[in-house]
Amino acid sequence: MTGSYMTEDRRMIQAQAREFTLREVLPVANKLDPEKGDIPMSLREKMAEMGYFGILIDEEYGGLGLGVFEYCLVTEELARGWMSVASLIARANNLPGMEKLSPERRAELMPRVARGEWLGAFALSEPNAGSDVANIACRARRDGDEWVIHGNKYWCTFADGADYLVVIARTSAPPPEKKHKGLSAFMIPKKRGELPAGLHGAPIPKIGYFGWKTWELSFDEFRVPADALLGEEGDGFYLATQGLEKARAHTAARAIGLARGAFEDAMAYAQEREQFGAPITQFQSIRFKLAQMATEIEAARQLNYHVCTQIDSGGRCDLEASMTKLFATEMAERVTSEGLQIHGGAGYTTLHAAERHWRDARLTKIFEGTSEIQQRIISDRLLGK
Repeated sequence: MTGSYMTEDRRMIQAQAREFTLREVLPVANKLDPEKGDIPMSLREKMAEMGYFGILIDEEYGGLGLGVFEYCLVTEELARGWMSVASLIARANNLPGMEKLSPERRAELMPRVARGEWLGAFALSEPNAGSDVANIACRARRDGDEWVIHGNKYWCTFADGADYLVVIARTSAPPPEKKHKGLSAFMIPKKRGELPAGLHGAPIPKIGYFGWKTWELSFDEFRVPADALLGEEGDGFYLATQGLEKARAHTAARAIGLARGAFEDAMAYAQEREQFGAPITQFQSIRFKLAQMATEIEAARQLNYHVCTQIDSGGRCDLEASMTKLFATEMAERVTSEGLQIHGGAGYTTLHAAERHWRDARLTKIFEGTSEIQQRIISDRLLGK
């Protein structure tokens, strides 16, 4: 089921991404996720050949010049294979800061971004600042022709593998009633595969989201040139929060892809697994589980298609974006849990992808704004603050 949103071009994009995922992504995920291995460069290069790093990038820079709808179509398919791969394309398509560069710098870098050669990592969260962005304590002070950054960052995924970091730091004290003021953004180029001298970090041990590492970072009087500042000083909060509608639609698409993987795997397993002399698909309890799973996935998908269409048409949809993020991620946890249940004891092993879908789906309720934050946004829009 696809609904009235689908054009022939979109069907083709979807079919190509589905075939690519089954051929290239899923075998890699099934091998490397149990080993906690990283996404191989060979797969990244194949993704670049498909144009997946340039979906939202203008054709003048070598991108595909498509919309959020197509971005989320591809994302769902990739997430059905491995959520980390579906997340990797956001390191080119929707990482904040590139729009703040000069036209000359954009002309230099954006073609590299579209080819997957210049990918970034976002250092926003801190031990005491996640949903509360305004509570950021990492500081940057001006010292002649340089900025000096000091403080800690947390949950910076891909910090080692990225070609640059976007770091949000406090450059001035905020007024008491406007804590979001006084934050600034910095772009820090780095060598891929390592952290620059003076920046220390350690991978955070995670229960899922394998394929790449998530880092705790420590900036100890870390110096960057003055032109590392992105945009205007003090505008970091707005840079950090812009594009949230796209990010939440992208997260919803990842959640839908995970749920679909759980559903498809559970249905295939149930048709093969026999108990009491018959495939377990003959039992009403299993049939009803699959029916409910399929219904919830399609409901989330259609809501996300609606949000993507609104974003691409230029309409405001912060309310609906929070709704799709909330609904899809909560759905994904339920559906992947049911998928594991249908696998029975086999689902509690790493021999099947059921546990991977379940672990990764649980994260979607946390990043890009927790379910509780989405409920806060929705209720504030409905009832006022």
